[in-house]
Amino acid sequence: MSETKLLEMTNITKAFASNVVLNGVNLSVDEGEVVAILGENGAGKSTLIKILGGIYKADSGEIRIDGNVKNISSAAVAGENGIRIIHQEIVLVPDRTIAANVFLGREPKNKFGLVDVPAMERETQKLIDDLHLNLKANQLVRSLTMGMQQLVEIIKAISAEARIVVMDEPTSSLSQGEVEILFGIIRLLQKKNIGIIYISHRLEELFAITDRIVVLRDGKMVGDLVTATAEKDELISLMVGRELDSFYTKNVHKIGEVALETRNLSHPKLFRNASFKAHYGEIVGFAGLVGAGRTELMKTIFGAFQKNEGEILLDGKPVNIKSPSDAIKNGIAYVSEDRRGEGLILKNDVRFNMGLVCLADFVNGIHVKDKDWNTMVEDYRKKFSIKITSPKQLCGNLSGGNQQKVVLSKWLANKPKVIILDEPTRGIDVAAKAEIYAIIDELAANGVCIIMVSSELPEIINMCNRCYVMCEGRITGELNETEFSQETMMKLATQREA
Repeated sequence: MSETKLLEMTNITKAFASNVVLNGVNLSVDEGEVVAILGENGAGKSTLIKILGGIYKADSGEIRIDGNVKNISSAAVAGENGIRIIHQEIVLVPDRTIAANVFLGREPKNKFGLVDVPAMERETQKLIDDLHLNLKANQLVRSLTMGMQQLVEIIKAISAEARIVVMDEPTSSLSQGEVEILFGIIRLLQKKNIGIIYISHRLEELFAITDRIVVLRDGKMVGDLVTATAEKDELISLMVGRELDSFYTKNVHKIGEVALETRNLSHPKLFRNASFKAHYGEIVGFAGLVGAGRTELMKTIFGAFQKNEGEILLDGKPVNIKSPSDAIKNGIAYVSEDRRGEGLILKNDVRFNMGLVCLADFVNGIHVKDKDWNTMVEDYRKKFSIKITSPKQLCGNLSGGNQQKVVLSKWLANKPKVIILDEPTRGIDVAAKAEIYAIIDELAANGVCIIMVSSELPEIINMCNRCYVMCEGRITGELNETEFSQETMMKLATQREA
């Protein structure tokens, strides 16, 4: 590595009004180095990256590239200096081709002054082939999985001759196979001397792909560790300022009667012959790769999709669920993996969102039972340690962990028999994850039937009593906790029909 760093951010400070978000933060990245930024939601990671990307301007401090001070005053200036940020939310144009997205805003022109589509497609295909991806430059982005769209963002960055690439939670929508593809691409980028900043809450990924890990807490840099010598417990302690006595909370609970059962449940396109049981007081996991049909199965149970065959039973009796309102009336709750798009109304406040499912309990005609409503909100705020300034705080301004606690409160206020949790800790920091796990365990202890869909196998292994595995719309196996292992689950998750 060279003596002069590719990137140096020195003594970066940023405040919004009286709230100091960053306080003297340092970050350096060398050519071909992968540096992780780790921290709880609210630690300052996003603000630091937005300063690097020209979205925010630091109050003090400086940015150097190749040893030269740079004034990154806008996203355009960041781009001119070889900085590319791949955001968690995909920002591609779905109805245009991969090539058109890669060259968006900088399309090559032919001698007639028209966009040179063949040239765009040739250049894009070369990049695709260099990265060993099974894609065609003329494919519409709409036809790609979310994982592949994420990889297109990387192609776009390389095409624009990026020297510093920031990846914000890049694996949140990727299958295990796509994660391996991503890691392969990162290694190729390293060989091209591209510096990479990698933001993720998944500690296992950091140990697999990064060279250093920079830890932020409360706007300050509290650690800069060489990954090869770092310890997981050490990182957690640095992040949260304390040791987490038990990351996963899993106690022995009394398992009751069967709460929910499906028999040969099928959807014409999404899954078929899905039969499983879940008991009161039990946490049942659903593992599988992205696209296996897990979410679709759960949404069908919840009435968001319509089955064409099979039946759903509650307490041993068939129920006819044609809509989410039918499911809610029957005591079924569904916590979506997309909490911002489906779980919350972000432009409304915490109080409103918490009362959505059980609104009839608090509103009678024009009469609103404000006292009862406020009491419910305060009870869940205390119970789940939700960090809000007031019940009137907008949900869109909360951290991911606090948003998820509001979603859980919304559903639990309706006292469900069965609660389906779809990727309940996606995009949530380590400390918030531990709190969510404790909530889940307590719900099971109180006799609630819990179904947990998760792409994080350690989460399934450490939290669930039993697990079903799906592949290509089929349940390919059932495991009890004595049979849990990542190897067994992955084998079942790739067990395709002959």
